[in-house]
Amino acid sequence: MLTFKNFNIADWFSFYRIFAAPFLLALIWLDQRLIFTWLLLISYSTDAIDGYLARTLKITSPRGSQLDSFGDQITLIIGLIGLFYFETDFIRSNFILILIAFVPYIIQMIIAYLKYGRATAFHTYFAKFSAIVQSVFILWSLFYSPEDVLFYIMIGIGILETIEEIALIFMYDNWASDIKGIYWALRDNRRIKKTK
Repeated sequence: MLTFKNFNIADWFSFYRIFAAPFLLALIWLDQRLIFTWLLLISYSTDAIDGYLARTLKITSPRGSQLDSFGDQITLIIGLIGLFYFETDFIRSNFILILIAFVPYIIQMIIAYLKYGRATAFHTYFAKFSAIVQSVFILWSLFYSPEDVLFYIMIGIGILETIEEIALIFMYDNWASDIKGIYWALRDNRRIKKTK
């Protein structure tokens, strides 16, 4: 992960999200809501670009999947920090529901690290859909104001997606990337491979 010459163009789009994080945090600290929101939109856009490039150029790899997942997690956290700072009242009024949604996510992360020693990078269809809904809600809230219906949809989808991730962890003895979902996992030969 430290030899930069081996990274491809899709990896560098993932790196952008990671490198942009401290600048986004600085914009929050400087109370620059509009600039922060536009740059956050760019970060979210790179998530779609790197996946498209990796598939189109056939340069997908476990390393790239893990890097993409890390970039996604960093961007989500930054977006939530921005949302908390700029829309504090909304977050406080919905704190319990947000906590309920985050508990399964934390559990999923703990299980993954205990089993694989690293975060998952399944990149399921459901996870991609959940990420889109999350980004739409966060960006809408920052450009305009939080929308309750969209918030509840985001929470519900997020919980269901996390449950699927936990199920996939129990289905795979070894770390695997780019699993479309449980339906596809049941037909995936990697699922039944044991560590020799």
